[in-house]
Amino acid sequence: MTEVRYAVDSDLPALTEIYNHYVVNTAATFDLEPFTVDSRRAWFDHYRSSGRHRLLVASQADGLLGYASSSRFRVKPAYDPSIEVTVYLHPAATGAGIGSALYRRLFEELSGEDIHRAYAGIALPNDASVALHRKFGFAEMGTMTEVGRKFDRWWDVLWMERSLAS
Repeated sequence: MTEVRYAVDSDLPALTEIYNHYVVNTAATFDLEPFTVDSRRAWFDHYRSSGRHRLLVASQADGLLGYASSSRFRVKPAYDPSIEVTVYLHPAATGAGIGSALYRRLFEELSGEDIHRAYAGIALPNDASVALHRKFGFAEMGTMTEVGRKFDRWWDVLWMERSLAS
């Protein structure tokens, strides 16, 4: 049975492993070098079980299947009511509805917080991520062309947004 819950300290090694898969093998993130568990600590520690910035995991008895997070969109204070959201899944867990379960719970948890908009940046092509975001009410805002360089090529990023205003 899959459980969606808040991340705990003991999840950090598995979270790092999942993310590093995307760092090394895909353009889904523009990080270029894998992280150690220690170097991921500051990222992990900024999440809380209340407020705008949350980190949820999907787990089964044999380990983590993925995670979803809501993070600061930009560092200037006027951006505080905006968040950036993301989902990363263990490669063996894709296509099984785990991303949907994570986002469903994340948006439930964020309900009632002082959040006006959620944004997602998706390196293209990534049909599965675009479809997931559309399913949760995100609309396309525009594409930044050739904004990132990884694996000796340029990548476009589609930006999508969703209103969370009550």
